[in-house]
Amino acid sequence: MKTSSLIPRILGIVVFAALALLMAALAAAIAFGGPAPIAPLASVNDPFAKADFSGVPSPRSFTARDGTALAWLHYPAAGPVQNARRVVLVHGSSARAHSMHVLARALASAGFEVAALDMRGHGDSGPRGQAAYVGQLEDDVEDFMRAVPHAGPSTLVGHSRGGGFVLRFAGSARQSLFDRYVLLSPYLRHDAPTARPNDGGWATMGLPRLLGLHLINLAGVTTWNHLPVLNFALNDAARPMLTPSYSYNLANSFGPHNDYVGDIRAARGALHIVAGRDDELFHAERFAEVFSAAGKTVPVTLVPGVNHMGLTLDSAAFDAVIHACCT
Repeated sequence: MKTSSLIPRILGIVVFAALALLMAALAAAIAFGGPAPIAPLASVNDPFAKADFSGVPSPRSFTARDGTALAWLHYPAAGPVQNARRVVLVHGSSARAHSMHVLARALASAGFEVAALDMRGHGDSGPRGQAAYVGQLEDDVEDFMRAVPHAGPSTLVGHSRGGGFVLRFAGSARQSLFDRYVLLSPYLRHDAPTARPNDGGWATMGLPRLLGLHLINLAGVTTWNHLPVLNFALNDAARPMLTPSYSYNLANSFGPHNDYVGDIRAARGALHIVAGRDDELFHAERFAEVFSAAGKTVPVTLVPGVNHMGLTLDSAAFDAVIHACCT
């Protein structure tokens, strides 16, 4: 056999072998590259044991477009207020509407109609840690606004990863459903200038699995999107009530888009950021410069003596949040 005829066959074998190795590496990343366990983070877990959760309202539900009943809590505005501004609250990662109770009660006392949502994959809204597809949570918020209409104006408020989700919604085609957006120490991305390593010890990411799933999703393969890619630093007491991990679908739905700068630039409604000066999960002092670099001048209120969870639990932060919701 001539040497010239062997070359194409050898090249074919090399290419096949390289593809086989690539597929094997990709399969290994997806199968074994999940998130590592993480030790409980006291600054997130412990404050809830001291908070006053008396008077949490009975959960209500609305039906999302896929037929799933999703849970929410209603806090009527104090006093005879007609067409009061409604505040829709989005909790942080792993949490549920119940965790926003202290803040929700303060907002209702200030004259707001308040709806605190159990976002899909949390609390009593579907299987915990799961979403059926990327983008489903945005559909759910739109479905809530249609199913539970409100005559007055509405503000969407989110804490931490929920704040990142609020930014995602504020830059979406559905942003006109709210006229104001308030981000409480928002998660932008793990590689944003505001991020600390592992979100300050709160989360651990299975980066090999995340990247592997991203690659096959680009090819339209979503079969393994139920696999976990994030673990959260919950203690044993919190685990049964909260959400210990996120699937690929949920992790890519609950938070900003990967291009969070694009979300910032696309947002046309009023934005306001509130964060604690003592935030231990994110670099709160960098929020203003990140938004400014994206071409958006956004008011940023840094509350002295308040850490990450204090934004929703510490009365010292509530005046700043109330002010941001309506001005």
